[in-house]
Amino acid sequence: MSILRYLAAPLAPLYGAVVRARNRSFDAHPERVDRVPVPVLSVGNLSAGGTGKTPLTLFLAQGLEAAGWTNAVLSRGYGGRRAVDPMSVEPDSDPRQTGDEPLLMAQALGPHRVVVGRKRHAAALRALSQRPDLRCLLLDDGFQHRALHRDLDLLVLDGVRTWGDGRMLPLGDLREPLESARRAHALVVTRAARVQDRDRIEAWWSHHGSGGPIFWVDFTLGALRRWGTGEASPLPLADQGPAFAWCGLGHPEAFYADLLLAGQPWCGSWSFPDHRGPSPTEMQRLQVRARSEGATWLVCTQKDAVKLTPAHAQVLELPLYIAEQKVARGEALLAWVLAAII
Repeated sequence: MSILRYLAAPLAPLYGAVVRARNRSFDAHPERVDRVPVPVLSVGNLSAGGTGKTPLTLFLAQGLEAAGWTNAVLSRGYGGRRAVDPMSVEPDSDPRQTGDEPLLMAQALGPHRVVVGRKRHAAALRALSQRPDLRCLLLDDGFQHRALHRDLDLLVLDGVRTWGDGRMLPLGDLREPLESARRAHALVVTRAARVQDRDRIEAWWSHHGSGGPIFWVDFTLGALRRWGTGEASPLPLADQGPAFAWCGLGHPEAFYADLLLAGQPWCGSWSFPDHRGPSPTEMQRLQVRARSEGATWLVCTQKDAVKLTPAHAQVLELPLYIAEQKVARGEALLAWVLAAII
């Protein structure tokens, strides 16, 4: 446990009491919940840190669009500082305003597909006003944002970390008590191939969940894309020497493990706090560290790459590759979502 968490541990019961009181208030007063004229699908989780919500949201947005369900993604835009809120996120937006994950999704989905806003209802209205043809909305990291009605609530659980120690913030990692899982219509277990005891997760869902289905999905790394040129190379990268991996994720160990599962070895790594990447000066230090470990190139995630600037390019001496992540075995989940919103 970190020193800050240890010092804040006495606040955990108070935090839990506030969360429970808030949930009881929403349960007792459904009139507090705003509605929009199209179905809303929420993708969220109970815990802090990376469970794979963003790649899962992106997968569903692309799959729904391909099936004729035009959609937009609503995000809180964590880490962004903007004068206008809500704000439309375009592929060339500034990540300092939008946050890194919304910009990543906008670059993958295209124009007029992502809106960030502190109040999701206002973000939904902006999305619908700029694209009246939308047939549904996706709420990224929306399980705790109960002020906007959702037609489907997907609860995402990291199959490796699961629910951690089961304690509430700031002592543990839970944003809500485990019994809140009953609000979810389905459970999506990510990194399913690395789950050692599926019976344990199924028993947990049977006890705490809603009785909805469980979907088991994985994340895989496809190609490596050279930053600055866009040149794609298959994994593993042959004849390039050892790699040095770095990232700023809620669960950095998952990225390092995914590289190994894809057959790409690395000889060193460095983790920044979630949503934060290296400054140009830190990039220089990162390269010194990489060389000291014997690495000849760098690799990071797509979420990290959107924060890089021309100033980073000026100091970059080692080749930098971006690992492109994909959702695997998500077809059953997409089919269920399509059937549920029709």
